[in-house]
Amino acid sequence: MSNVAEQIKSDEQMIQEVFDALLNDYVHSNHRRKIEKITKAFLFAKQAHADARRRSGEPYIMHPLAVARIVCSEMGLGSTSICSALLHDVVEDCDYTVDDIKNMFGEKIAQIVDGLTKISGGIFGEQASAQAENFRRLLLTMNSDIRVVLIKIADRLHNMRTLGSMLPAKQFKIAGETIYLYAPLAHRLGLFTIKTELEDLSFKYEHPKEYESIHNKLKATEEERNTLFEHFAEPVRVKLDKMGLTYEMRARVKSAYSIWNKIQSKDITFEDVYDLFAVRIIFEPVPNIDEKNLCWDIYSAITDIYRIKPDRIRDWVSRPKANGYQALHLTVMGPDGQWIEIQIRSQRMDEVAEKGFAAHWKYKGDNIEEDTELGKWLQTIKEILDNPDPNALDFLDTIKMNLYTSEIFVFTPKGEFKTLPQGATALDFAYAIHTNVGNMCIGAKVNHKLTPLSHRLSSGDQVEILTSRSQTPQAEWLHFVTTAKARTKIEAALRKIKREGAKKGEEKVTSAFLKAEIEPDTTSMDKLAIFFGFPKREDFFYSVEKGNVILPENLKKLLKDKSQDKTMWNQLIAVLPMGSKKKKPQEVTEKPKIDKSKPYILTEQAFEHNYIVAKCCNPIPGDDALGFINDDGDVVVHKRSCPMATRLKSSFGERIVSTEWSSHKNTSFDATLEVQGIDSLGVLNTITQIISNDFNVNIQRLLIEAKDGVFEGKIKLKVHNVEDIQHLCLTLSKIKNIKSIGRVAD
Repeated sequence: MSNVAEQIKSDEQMIQEVFDALLNDYVHSNHRRKIEKITKAFLFAKQAHADARRRSGEPYIMHPLAVARIVCSEMGLGSTSICSALLHDVVEDCDYTVDDIKNMFGEKIAQIVDGLTKISGGIFGEQASAQAENFRRLLLTMNSDIRVVLIKIADRLHNMRTLGSMLPAKQFKIAGETIYLYAPLAHRLGLFTIKTELEDLSFKYEHPKEYESIHNKLKATEEERNTLFEHFAEPVRVKLDKMGLTYEMRARVKSAYSIWNKIQSKDITFEDVYDLFAVRIIFEPVPNIDEKNLCWDIYSAITDIYRIKPDRIRDWVSRPKANGYQALHLTVMGPDGQWIEIQIRSQRMDEVAEKGFAAHWKYKGDNIEEDTELGKWLQTIKEILDNPDPNALDFLDTIKMNLYTSEIFVFTPKGEFKTLPQGATALDFAYAIHTNVGNMCIGAKVNHKLTPLSHRLSSGDQVEILTSRSQTPQAEWLHFVTTAKARTKIEAALRKIKREGAKKGEEKVTSAFLKAEIEPDTTSMDKLAIFFGFPKREDFFYSVEKGNVILPENLKKLLKDKSQDKTMWNQLIAVLPMGSKKKKPQEVTEKPKIDKSKPYILTEQAFEHNYIVAKCCNPIPGDDALGFINDDGDVVVHKRSCPMATRLKSSFGERIVSTEWSSHKNTSFDATLEVQGIDSLGVLNTITQIISNDFNVNIQRLLIEAKDGVFEGKIKLKVHNVEDIQHLCLTLSKIKNIKSIGRVAD
């Protein structure tokens, strides 16, 4: 038998095994048996993708099969979703139309496949801002059928699981996009398990060394955690068994990404993360006893044994989260002197927690938006999508603000409650009631006490909004709000005010032109606007109306003076945004084309670099970094962990390049160290001597503050690379009385 024939036979066997596994998953689910329909969809997709292969070399049909398995076993969806997952790439990649799918599989599957086809272009495409536009389309489809979004998330999960076969630049783009958009979306839809895996996979590709380090430390401490869990669980089991409950108790370890996030945000070490694992108790329902009451019975049993931490009780049983999550959380002091978080939930609550709105499908029938917060959230998203012309990055940020949220419940004077994200202000609450209430808001009474618009609300606050008909939204209000709805409404109102002001300003400019006996055409208007430093006419007109620009008496002389040409050019250059400054023809130089298939080497030659250091994160040689090709063709280098880099990856993925540092012996880079310790005589002198004499490093700024026997401070210095910092930190950490030292953002 030839090698080709053997390969075909091997592929057929592999495909059949995976399809059999899919059917097995389906048969063991709670859905009605529609095996024939699923088999028909599989055979159709297999034939359609017959000659196609993935980048990894395996037959293409393995991808739709994998997505279908995620949809079935990890999301708990039924035959319609499974068939749609199997067929999701057929229309886009093969010679079939949505009508073909409709004729063979019916209206509903055709509608879902059509939705998936519409949102697929651009996710791995090359157009700038395609991701933002694509995400907009993705969210719009949620109104018609949320299964489109669930299958799209399953598709992204499988792409992340097989990301290893992609080029590094593509890996950064896709991982950045995933952590920025898809993980928060999965979180908002309650897909906790999938959200955690998406975060961990993104973390693995963006920060491989840190991922490996945390992974190894978790392995090394596994036995210790198991011992802690057993010590805690033994008396609890005795108590729950006496209550006659059927339950499962297990320890859930914090994900690598969550641990890393905590280390970064709290500036602590792995060893300092005290909540590495949580105990989960999942019980079977008892006839004639409410699930909520059972949760509190178990809570009571545990608090009879262990001392509780009162400020760590979270009751999401009485008031579920917006994504449907229900559980009772408490933290107790364990028998080994460690705080242990416990999550109590029923089997139904657990399934909803792990599979989110996909599980609601099972419990609530077809209309899963009914009686949930999802409908309200979708309405907010729809209002944002109706926003005429949002900047791509701002649009993504606005959407993202409403994806990851911890909720608070705030009451009106009549006792009705509104759900708002944590950190929401009185002004957010005003817009949550009604747009007009927000636009006319002048202040609020929180718990009967007068407060400003910027006052941050807490759960349980009772809020009365004060309004005035003469009030209009102000630009500074954008700094007072956290909800996407409020921000969108304020921006829309400001645009309307600006349009009306610009119209009045245009009338004034036109009047001035006519007075000077000049034709008020667009060319003359543009010329005048540029002279005053405004690249857009509307901004110029608005400034005239506001009185920020005073028009001269003799317009004719100003516009006809030839000597003004150079001044106008300089004015234009000054006001154009960074990255879009136009060059005169003689200044244009051809930049060498960058090959994105291999790492871009960051070089140093005669004190000149072939890159620009991003000011937002100041990367230095040795940092995990990536490059962004700006409008001028320059490579701007960011740290991979930089928030701006994450935004750029998710919106301008096609401009991202992987980078490698060359040796930088002649160049010094800014770095800032944060040091803390016990205040003692001579400690500052010892620190500066070691930095200046032992390491020959130039200190640029030193700020040390001592209070109550403890000192902390920041040292800004010039270094060559990350190794310099590591050696410096290691040496300084050995000084008596220094308790912590590390690099921080400036």
